Amino acid sequence: MTTTIRILDADEARAAIPDLCETLSDCINGGASLGFMLPFQPQDGAGYWRDIARGIGEGGIVLAVAEVDERVVGTVQVGLASKPNQPHRGDLMKLLVHRSARGLGLARKLMEAVEAEAARRGRTLLVLDTATGSDAEAIYPRFGWERVGVIPDYALWPDGGFCGTTLFYKRIA
Repeated sequence: MTTTIRILDADEARAAIPDLCETLSDCINGGASLGFMLPFQPQDGAGYWRDIARGIGEGGIVLAVAEVDERVVGTVQVGLASKPNQPHRGDLMKLLVHRSARGLGLARKLMEAVEAEAARRGRTLLVLDTATGSDAEAIYPRFGWERVGVIPDYALWPDGGFCGTTLFYKRIA
C-alpha cells in the first residue's frame, strides 16, 4: 500500500473530482455534518468540488489530498482570508477521511501538509468549526488546536436535528 499526501492545483483538483465526491459522500453517509443533507450520493458533490477547483485556480483555496494506491481517500482545505485586515488568517474546512482508510494516520498527515502550505502562503492563524459531539471534535486538540467555545443549534446533522458547532484556532507560524 502506497500513501501520498499532496497539495493539488486546480487541474489536479478537477481530475480528482470523482474520488473527492466518493470521499465526501462516504463521510456524509457516515453521519458527518458537512453542510449537506441525506440522501446524498457521490455525484451530488460534483458542483461543490468544481467550485473548490475554481477557488484553487483563483488563489483563494488550498486543497490537500491523501491518496492510497493513487486513489484519493482523504482531503482538507484552507480558505485563505482575502479581506485587507486578515491577510494572516485562513479557515480550515472539511477534513475528510473515507471510512475505508481510517486508522492510517491520514488526518494528521493532511493537517500537517495543509498547515505547512498555509504558513508558506503567509498565514499565521487558522480557525475552524466542527459539529459538537462529533468524532471530529475530539481530533483537533490532539493536533494542537485550541478550543474556543460552542455555538448551540448552529447547523443540522445530515439526517436532520440541530447540532452545535465547536470553534477552534491554531497559530501555525
